[in-house]
Amino acid sequence: MLQRPVEPRQYTSAEYLAKLNELGLRHSLGRTGICWDNALAESFFASLKNERVHHMVYPTRKKAKQDIARYIELHYNRRRIHSGLDYRTPHEVRNDYLNQQLAA
Repeated sequence: MLQRPVEPRQYTSAEYLAKLNELGLRHSLGRTGICWDNALAESFFASLKNERVHHMVYPTRKKAKQDIARYIELHYNRRRIHSGLDYRTPHEVRNDYLNQQLAA
């Protein structure tokens, strides 16, 4: 389902909005002070910090980036179920979406 074209807003680039429109997506930026706009991102970063980052000591930025990327790809996306995804993993949801696109 395509969304209506996104109107330019403060704090977004024209290129970014053009890409969103091209893909039929809507942006998640809202008015200042509206906390619900970032709920998904806030939840993700809270999980990342509580489940991984706060339990580790990273000797370098490079090691931190590698470990966090590995955690996201191998644990968060592939093993961690999410209530907002009908108790499936992000990897399962993505695969289902791709399979639906192939079938269409």
